[in-house]
Amino acid sequence: MTELPARDEADIAEAIASAAAKGTPLEISGGATRLSLGRPVQAGQRLSTRALSGISLYEPGALTLVVRAGTPMAEVDAALAAEGQMLPFEPMDHRALLVSTGQPTIGGAVAIAASGPRRLQKGACRDSMIGIRLIDGLGQVISNGGRVMKNVTGYDLVKLMAGSWGTLGVLTEISFKLLPAPQTTAVLLYDGLDDETAVQAMSDALGSSADVAGAAHFPVEIDGDPVTMIRLEGLEGSVAHRTKALVDHLGAYGQARIVTDPEVAAAGWRAVRDAEPFAARDGAVWRVSVKPTDGPGLVSALKASGIAKAAFFDWAGGLIWLLTDDAGDGGAAAVRAEVAPRGGHATLVRAHAPVRNSVDVFQPEPAPLARISAGLREKFDPKGILNPGRMTA
Repeated sequence: MTELPARDEADIAEAIASAAAKGTPLEISGGATRLSLGRPVQAGQRLSTRALSGISLYEPGALTLVVRAGTPMAEVDAALAAEGQMLPFEPMDHRALLVSTGQPTIGGAVAIAASGPRRLQKGACRDSMIGIRLIDGLGQVISNGGRVMKNVTGYDLVKLMAGSWGTLGVLTEISFKLLPAPQTTAVLLYDGLDDETAVQAMSDALGSSADVAGAAHFPVEIDGDPVTMIRLEGLEGSVAHRTKALVDHLGAYGQARIVTDPEVAAAGWRAVRDAEPFAARDGAVWRVSVKPTDGPGLVSALKASGIAKAAFFDWAGGLIWLLTDDAGDGGAAAVRAEVAPRGGHATLVRAHAPVRNSVDVFQPEPAPLARISAGLREKFDPKGILNPGRMTA
């Protein structure tokens, strides 16, 4: 696939306007680390935001960052770490899971709404966004939101673009609200809990006053021994106090092992965030969202039928990562049959192209919502040239 040259926002706008005039479909990319996500794009040319790199504005005192979409995540993280700050939503790095190379970009993280384990405490990617610049499917530059947390700008295109997968427009710049990085982290580990008990323990932790910043559970098939992880973050004295109180609160679930080494704690949560247990294992990978109390039953049913080879839980059980065979429909029919009565949704994250071409990668939308989605795509991309086929057949 040929890549169109683009040095700046004006070049990207011109390239899109030209493609729209000719009806030429485009595949939109940033660091090219997530191109195998979603359905295969039906396009002959690739348009990259890689040249749109760099921090436009960073005001640590105002906890505000404005950054160009093609900026590598590593560059963003380093700049924030130097000031003791962070993006609240802990975006996933897909490279190990997808066996891809390159550098993930901040625009790519926003385009797929890559929210990690801290989402249950700090909110999703969209909740951290306060402004955007984008180019629509006709090559028009649109700006929405601002560079401060309080602004009144009419329609909230900012949140609409989070998770739009490049089908509504090409992001060129994003503004974020930030948070101070935690001074101290403590992780409570509970060994040997079954899935239902683990979900109950995580729910009890979230219902306490401990202000939990992460809750995940690895069943026995992940590393041989079930382990339930509960994370606390903040000032050293506060974390110490909350850790003691939470250990007492969860006493019925056994004796907790407490990890305070920052490198060990960070490695454990990277494994959760990036779905590392499935990176070295063959198979299709699903990301399933249901009520936490429904998760164990769903996993049990899919294991009993032979569909799920392995699973683990994030977001206190509200997010389930499933490993299935990468053949046929990748388990789509069975997974969706279990998800539907529970009111959840399932997304196929990794599979070979034949599987991704043959099934709905994203949860099918109810007819009224599908009409709204189609209407939005028609307004933002009337020629249908931006990532055609990425989200729908």
